[in-house]
Amino acid sequence: MTPTALQSASPRLRRRERMYREYMTFFEHAEKHRRWNPMHDIPWEQLESQRFHDEVDQRMGAEAKARLATCLETFCGVELFIPDYTKNGLNLSRDIFGQAWFHLAWGYEESKHALVFREYLLRSGLRTLDQYMDYEEEVLKTEWTLPFASNRQMACYGALQEIATFMIYIQQRNAYRQMGNEVLAKLFDFVARDEAAHAAFYRNFMRFEYEEDPEGTAQDLAYVISNFEMPGEKLVPEFERRLQVEGVAISSQDFLLHGIMPTLKSIGLTRRDMVRAMRKQTPPVVTPHAQPDLELAAA
Repeated sequence: MTPTALQSASPRLRRRERMYREYMTFFEHAEKHRRWNPMHDIPWEQLESQRFHDEVDQRMGAEAKARLATCLETFCGVELFIPDYTKNGLNLSRDIFGQAWFHLAWGYEESKHALVFREYLLRSGLRTLDQYMDYEEEVLKTEWTLPFASNRQMACYGALQEIATFMIYIQQRNAYRQMGNEVLAKLFDFVARDEAAHAAFYRNFMRFEYEEDPEGTAQDLAYVISNFEMPGEKLVPEFERRLQVEGVAISSQDFLLHGIMPTLKSIGLTRRDMVRAMRKQTPPVVTPHAQPDLELAAA
């Protein structure tokens, strides 16, 4: 479809064509620059080396190992719901080729994250197979359902959730790179790159929605921010306790400054735009413990 024809097309056709193009860009970049193999691209052999045990593993100590095990186990637990995430996402977007195919590619890439977290837990000895299987069985007693009703609201949620996860993984990567643990540094580098690409796709989707419907998109994003929580809060056993473990989460202030604000900017919204949209919500439905303080940040 030519640019002129696209401009004169209906909003529905413009969305379908735009999402097709966005997906093709996402797919091409992934195939050329971002594909990785969890079995062959992680230096697993280092876990068996004497250097690893002498310089890295022994230096960590029991407390640091326990923190790492909790982090990896929690991350893996969230990823175990990939069938639910993908199924529900496809139900919302099945008539938009580019977005539906993105959900399938997203599910594939996230499944590699679950696999690589599991492999490190078991290969490093942080968890036995029986311990891991008991945990997996407990996690999968729950089923994930959509936290928001519309396709656009879920795209807003996806953009925020993916950038939050990216920030968590980058934090982990930097810590283990500094420690000299090349296995974990490489592992978190790969998964963080994927999360950045996912966040970018959702941001592009939201930018298009904002061009088509500025007020509606701002209202949807304001509603999602006001009621945002990470999926693990309702899915992973003892999630509140796990949040107290260093490395599992990021602070709400960091999320505001390095997650929410760059997302607004990428769409074309300002902080004041978002504050105004939040004030227009009738009634304003807010989850106090989950909402970053945009009012305070705007002062």
